Amino acid sequence: MMKRRVSGILLHPTSLPSEWGIGDFGSGAYEFIDFLVVSGQSIWQMLPLGPTGYGDSPYQALSAFAGNPMLISPDLLLEGGLLQSEDIEKPEFPHDHVDFGGVIPFKYELIRKAHSNFLTEKPASVVQRYSRFCKEHAHWLEDFCLFAAIKGFHQSRPWTSWPEELVLRSPEALSSWSQKLENEIERHCFIQFLFFDQWQKLHSYAASQGIRIIGDIPLFVAHDSSDVWSHQEWFYLDKKGEPTVVAGVPPDYFSETGQRWGNPLFDWQQLKNEGYSFWVKRFELLSFMFDFIRIDHFRGFASYWEIPAREETAVKGTWKKGPGAGLFHAIERDLGSGAPIIAEDLGVITEDVTEMLDELGYPGMAILQFGFEGVEEGDNSSLFLPHNHLYNQVIYTGTHDNDTVCGWWDKQPEEVKDFTRRYLNTDGKVIHRDMIRAALSSVAFLAIFPLQDLFGCGNEARMNLPGTSSGNWQYRFLKGDLSSDLADDLLKMTQLYGRTAAKKDADLKQPDTNSAKLL
Repeated sequence: MMKRRVSGILLHPTSLPSEWGIGDFGSGAYEFIDFLVVSGQSIWQMLPLGPTGYGDSPYQALSAFAGNPMLISPDLLLEGGLLQSEDIEKPEFPHDHVDFGGVIPFKYELIRKAHSNFLTEKPASVVQRYSRFCKEHAHWLEDFCLFAAIKGFHQSRPWTSWPEELVLRSPEALSSWSQKLENEIERHCFIQFLFFDQWQKLHSYAASQGIRIIGDIPLFVAHDSSDVWSHQEWFYLDKKGEPTVVAGVPPDYFSETGQRWGNPLFDWQQLKNEGYSFWVKRFELLSFMFDFIRIDHFRGFASYWEIPAREETAVKGTWKKGPGAGLFHAIERDLGSGAPIIAEDLGVITEDVTEMLDELGYPGMAILQFGFEGVEEGDNSSLFLPHNHLYNQVIYTGTHDNDTVCGWWDKQPEEVKDFTRRYLNTDGKVIHRDMIRAALSSVAFLAIFPLQDLFGCGNEARMNLPGTSSGNWQYRFLKGDLSSDLADDLLKMTQLYGRTAAKKDADLKQPDTNSAKLL
């Protein structure tokens, strides 16, 4: 996957500083890339960038293809002339977290004004790029924009609560509603154009600075999404469109009753009969957008936990066989090698998962926090401990689903702390730095740590608590937190363990700026 050892930072763009209540693709993103460069990092890892639905989770998006409008930068719209200062009446937003309830309607109204200005002015350069974008993305854009317009008309209610003719996608009804909501549909198309336009410029800047970006693709899609509504035949649904079985995981480290995610499950045989076209198109787009793709819940492609929809927890589920490596071979036949893949192989790992990883050669993951938990004296066999790492792995201090290192440390019993101090040869007073140093020193080709761990944040900065549906995804840092002292310290550690690189790198994939898929 890589010709050299590198490292990077996990940070979702919503966590960036901005004056608009939520991080976006504006100046804060460019400044973060600059920080990565001066601190010797090569990687920026993000969470999924899709439009979020209930619970604001990036893993429950309204589309597997569309972008999140909240990431569109009003500053860039102002610079491009699509917004004027008089268009904006900005309320006061908190700077240290995202208030989704306040920021979402505010930003949608700003984007609505930008679209209105576009229709009035019709700048030639934007019109041309917009037209190209709509043609290139028609395979998902038309369904999504119709879905989003109808959903808005019905006060954002799930599609299964719409009139029956729409639930069943009667051709006459779809035609009628398309005409009725023509202006709203076009507005949603323009929103998606703005997202991808700003993303392409940010990605190009990252590439010019030698920074690769890791994108994230969830295995499952949200039930209330354009993908499920548009292609109900791909999922196990009843006649009303409701799932008969749903996704989740059995009881594990995070929850005694497991996790009932509620996503509908794929009918893998039906998808196979269609040449896995849905997955081919997903990987095609993400391969253009990102330099690497991390697949969330990779083990679900080998076998997945099927929960009857009537069950309230994930306890009473059964393992079902997934599509296996055949899905990825089909993708490679259609797309070639595409962007390199990282497999999130955490959780209950069985022999079929190991065999699939071995066949495909994808690097898996190791979480340092897990390595120090539950280790008995004299038993250092945990695969998450640094001395057991492999080159073809990605090492994390923690992920978006873990507590921060400092939050984790505060909850550990004394025997765990004692083992950790002895193993890392530290007094534990700056445990977040010790864990980053352990990740950087690992033999694994790639080390990643959340920005919260670099800052030494406590539990209050945790991004997500699995099994809960509120209070997550809100973390933001403040402008000025990325200090030169912090960059210098990280640079020295990164240099010490041989993970720095030249600004321009021969094996860095440059974005295809001539493609309409990236505008």
